[in-house]
Amino acid sequence: KRRLTSAESSKEIMHFEFSIAGTGETYNAGDALNIIPRNQPSLVAELLTIFNCSSDHICQFGGESVSLQALLTDTVEIRTPSKDFIKLISQRSNDKVFADLVSENKNTELNEFLYGKDSVDLLNAYPEAKITLEEFLDCIKPIAPRAYSISSSVNAHADEVHLTIGSVRYNLAGREHNGVCSTYLADMVEEGEGVQCYFAPNKAFSVPDDDSVDIIMVGPGTGIAPFRGFLEERESRKATGKNWLFFGDRNKESDFIYREQLEAMEASGFLRLDLAFSRDQAEKIYVQTRIKEHGAEFFKWLENGAFFYICGDAIRMAKDVDVAIHEVVMEHGKMNKEEAVNYINALKKSKRYVRDVY
Repeated sequence: KRRLTSAESSKEIMHFEFSIAGTGETYNAGDALNIIPRNQPSLVAELLTIFNCSSDHICQFGGESVSLQALLTDTVEIRTPSKDFIKLISQRSNDKVFADLVSENKNTELNEFLYGKDSVDLLNAYPEAKITLEEFLDCIKPIAPRAYSISSSVNAHADEVHLTIGSVRYNLAGREHNGVCSTYLADMVEEGEGVQCYFAPNKAFSVPDDDSVDIIMVGPGTGIAPFRGFLEERESRKATGKNWLFFGDRNKESDFIYREQLEAMEASGFLRLDLAFSRDQAEKIYVQTRIKEHGAEFFKWLENGAFFYICGDAIRMAKDVDVAIHEVVMEHGKMNKEEAVNYINALKKSKRYVRDVY
């Protein structure tokens, strides 16, 4: 494993390589790898303190006597509050606003209220709820696997699978918070250590079977992950179709991940690369800005049968890119709004406009 962003970056993006030699497993570019993580020792320790339990405490779970520390570390989801836990603690809290959001199923407002908070935050915020260890264990779910887009081609890296993951770390209410799986891999797993995982095929998001087809990819930040795999796959196949990637992040010097590999592909003529680093100038520039700047050529590629892919942030980026594409089609295809919508929908129906967003 290695860090891709520089130490000066506001983000920590990591590159991980897993060996699948001897497993009989394989994958296709565009597939995902599901990782079954372990919880951070610091989070486990906080829960042991809250419930006044020692590290060797034995509890009942699933009809068996088990080590509480091992259970909280390896088996159950302790960071993300479960619906049952949220319901229980809201009912017993003195916070009428919180209780009403839950009881009245105001899910949008509730999600905003809970944003960034973990189970420990809620237990600390509402001591009057007097949640017991037994009640907490009754509410929690098995630890969930985390799915990540694979960022390699097995034809370029025999017996290997690569992941590109942004480490989730932030401070809220005076506590450090860590994403379960991103920091499990970054902080806890040692090189050479096994990781529980399994492949998840994603046939809807894959390299075209026809190597003569052009592809356009939009993947800022960690959204580049599957497209690194796409490009390696197309390169290994000696695909004759053209490749166009829109990539960006905050700052070029600190956040241009896979720079050497991408610039080498560009220099060889294999890749057209358009970059958008939002904070390198007074006016913020994003990938959708670049798409509109090259609108005429972008539309020409679509008219010539190119496949279009988006990967990354679903909340803002993917929506903004979708708006930009509609504007490009209207302007350069000489279409009104309804015609542009029909044109884009036809691309989606023929699986030439596909998204992998989160």
